[in-house]
Amino acid sequence: MSHLIILFFATFSASLMAIVFPGLVNITAAKTSAKKGKTNGIVFAVGASTVVSFQAYLGVIISKYLYKNPFVIDLLLKIALVVFAFFAIYFFVLGKKNKHKNKHKVHELTIESNRVGTFFKGMLIAALNVLPIAYFCGLNAAWNVSGWIQFELWDILVFVIASGLGTFAMLYMYVFYFDKLENKTNNFSRYSDYILSGLMGLLLIIL
Repeated sequence: MSHLIILFFATFSASLMAIVFPGLVNITAAKTSAKKGKTNGIVFAVGASTVVSFQAYLGVIISKYLYKNPFVIDLLLKIALVVFAFFAIYFFVLGKKNKHKNKHKVHELTIESNRVGTFFKGMLIAALNVLPIAYFCGLNAAWNVSGWIQFELWDILVFVIASGLGTFAMLYMYVFYFDKLENKTNNFSRYSDYILSGLMGLLLIIL
């Protein structure tokens, strides 16, 4: 039982630290909060965290046979390249489009947006970011060597839950932080699409 407690806090901390720096998911969470309010930002974070939990589970499963099937990582990277290229262009075009819109009009429309749609948007954005699967594979390998995870049912359950909660905790900080900066949210909302486009381009260069 004690190893489950260690596993939970180690995985929670690792998941939280994984998205400390600005990336696709947390910047989108901040953008949602800035445009639609804190509640919608939290709903987005819940949706994204749900998918991250599933990605953590995939990480557990894949890590068991990845050494026998190295083509899996190559396939994921190729998919990631296509996705990031598409969204780099998409967010850049969206940023130019929104630049000419009336700020107050956009704010009124987005505040009334459907929270269910925001939840699924969080799931979609998180699902498009396939890199966490590789991250959780490596995390599993490290925890296995340390003896913190034995790939039993409870071990896997704790790992998955801690991954989701760690991700949500950091996303909530992004949502809360940007929501409090009321005098800067308009500027952030205006340029957030360009920031996302730049991040996509950077990921393309790294990959």
